[in-house]
Formats: sequence, structure tokens, C-alpha cells
Amino acid sequence: MITLGIVTISDRASRGVYDDKSGPAIREVYARWLTTPWQDEYRLVPDEQPAIEAALRELADEVGCPLIVTTGGTGPAPRDVTPEATMAVCDRILPGFGEQMRAVSLQSVPTAILSRQLAGSRGKSLIINLPGKPAAIEECLRAIWPAVPYCIELLGGPHLAFSDAAPRHHRPSSASSPQLSTP
Repeated sequence: MITLGIVTISDRASRGVYDDKSGPAIREVYARWLTTPWQDEYRLVPDEQPAIEAALRELADEVGCPLIVTTGGTGPAPRDVTPEATMAVCDRILPGFGEQMRAVSLQSVPTAILSRQLAGSRGKSLIINLPGKPAAIEECLRAIWPAVPYCIELLGGPHLAFSDAAPRHHRPSSASSPQLSTP
């Protein structure tokens, strides 16, 4: 069984002002897409860079999550510091993920240009920042999913299996590991 990290970044949800809807939205997507047995490690933290960094480090270094997805804190507001926290803990930034999410989101909402979503790696973990709006979570994951499984394997993570509901993912024909494809 693999463990996937889910981190919701929200001042109000972390204080109990309202229920987190974004973290459960990520779980729901995983439940429909993954056939590999999985469980999640969930964290709900305020929009504070040290708290976000600590959650990401713990999930990558101690729990060993091959995939850590954050939701929230990617806008231009002063307290939106998820990208800064992600950059601080990552070994490498993978800018194509953020570029693709913004490109797809711009087709639905013109303010998507304000998003600062990004992705990077820490050791064997792929960390991806998603927007905080539950409706945008699947849209953004669907946009980048073709590259996610192969990236996880390139980082030394596990081979993941998927249902027919998952977007088709891509693996270069020159890759030396078993071919990834959706049945």
C-alpha cells in the first residue's frame, strides 16, 4: 500500500471556521482514479510558511509519500505562501506542471493567470500545488496527470495502476521500466 500526502492550506479551515472541502476533493479523485492500494496522510495547516514547510518535509522525509498534493495558498494575496514554502523544501522545481495547470484553468476562468501553482521534487517525493477551489482540483489534476506517474517513477517511486476513469498517462517509449498505460 502506498501513502499519498494531502495538505490543505487554509487559515479559516485550520481554525474550524468552515470545513475543508478541498482535501476531500483530492481523496475523491484518487478513489476514482487509482487501483493501486493507497491510503492518505492528511494535514490541515494555516497559511504560514513554516507550518507548510514542516508538513511537506514530514510527508516527504518521514512518511515517504511519493506524491504530495497541496491545495490552497497559491494566489497573490499576502498570506498565500504555498509556492514559497514548496520552493523552500524542494530540491528541484518542475515549472511545466504550473504552466500546464494555468493554461487549462485559463480556458475556464480569466483570473487563473493570478495563480502561482507549481511543482517540484524533494528526494523521492513529487510535490504539486493545486488551487484551493474544490471545483478546480480535478481540472488541474487531469491537466497534469499524463506526466505524474512517470515523474514519480523517475524520482524512484512506485509504479501506480489506474482505473479507466483516470486520464491516460504517458511514458516515453525509450523508458526502461515497464510500460505504463491505462487498460
